[in-house]
Amino acid sequence: MATAELAGKHLVLGMTGGIACYKIAELTRLLVKAGATVQVVMTEAATQFITPVTMQALSGRPVYTSQWDARVPNNMAHIDLSREADAIVIAPASTDFLAKLAHGMADDLLTTLCVARECPLLVVPAMNRQMWANPATQRNVAQLRADGVETLGPDSGPQACGEVGDGRMLEPEAVYEAIASFFAPKVLAGRRVLLTAGPTFEPIDPVRGITNRSSGKMGFALARAAQQAGADVHLVAGPVALDTPWGVFREDVQTAQQMHDAVMRAVPDYDIFIAVAAVADWRVDHASDHKIKKTVDHRLPSFTFVENPDILAAVARLPHPPFCVGFAAESGDLDVHGEEKRARKNVPLLIGNLGPLTFGRDDNEVVLFEASGQKKLPRADKQALASTLIAEIAKRLPDTSLIS
Repeated sequence: MATAELAGKHLVLGMTGGIACYKIAELTRLLVKAGATVQVVMTEAATQFITPVTMQALSGRPVYTSQWDARVPNNMAHIDLSREADAIVIAPASTDFLAKLAHGMADDLLTTLCVARECPLLVVPAMNRQMWANPATQRNVAQLRADGVETLGPDSGPQACGEVGDGRMLEPEAVYEAIASFFAPKVLAGRRVLLTAGPTFEPIDPVRGITNRSSGKMGFALARAAQQAGADVHLVAGPVALDTPWGVFREDVQTAQQMHDAVMRAVPDYDIFIAVAAVADWRVDHASDHKIKKTVDHRLPSFTFVENPDILAAVARLPHPPFCVGFAAESGDLDVHGEEKRARKNVPLLIGNLGPLTFGRDDNEVVLFEASGQKKLPRADKQALASTLIAEIAKRLPDTSLIS
């Protein structure tokens, strides 16, 4: 999450009756933390699961539950609340409420403001697996989608009733990610992005190996930003302890050769390739199948190294390559090494930084290298910087890569 990435957004957060109401406390906290203002509206059933007092404390605003609320000067809460909103989010959205929406019913405050809205509507279903699978529910959801209502989820997994299956509400973090993605400018709409991230690990024996200090944070932030920008994103990730960004397809690999093979299999289907991973330049030739033991006479083991494939250069050499973006983590002389690497790998854009100063950090400072010169971007948290970089990449896409 970038700092204040929802600043200026005003959301009506509608809650209907269901055990998943407890998740909305955390969702509200995440939205407020991201800079959004949140106006909670609850059905009477929702108040049986979590109190309006709790939601008021978390949102910092009075909670509305009745269409006859006298706090609204004209007594038209269903009009006034929706007119201020950038979007209405219904979470959790019960089976009953989805049915009412699909048929345009308006028998309480929340249904009425949904019918009377002039802003987008997003619903986050939450129900028992059989209720979700019921043909009537599926017809209602299909109708809502046809009407332009955005459906987030549901997830599959253990449910409060003890059963397991589809219908479980998305976790608060996933709902937040979907909302943030909904509002992001779609500068890569229709594009397909293949991206590598993290380090690689080259085994010496079954318990030891050669790797580097890359955390993968910058690559994962770029994958998230590309997805939010409307792209279909395939992330090839080295060994990192990071959650997969919302809406991104992730493929895990370990070695440089595995990463190369995964990229070369996938790249014909993508029109942008962003090589963020810190790939090992060399690997041990004939790694041991067993742990290498110390010897009695303390002789040190010797290793022969072979060069790993250059993934970025291999993609750039293809007869019809995608738009290639490289990354360079240098320890010094970035201005010289960055441009030299860009020219040597023959890519239109290379993004350089001083790796030892950024590995593992949540912020970064980079320089853009291209044939026309250099451009330095100010230091920012990695997620905000990723959004800036995706916008910079989008501006540089050649006309020949436009989707027809």
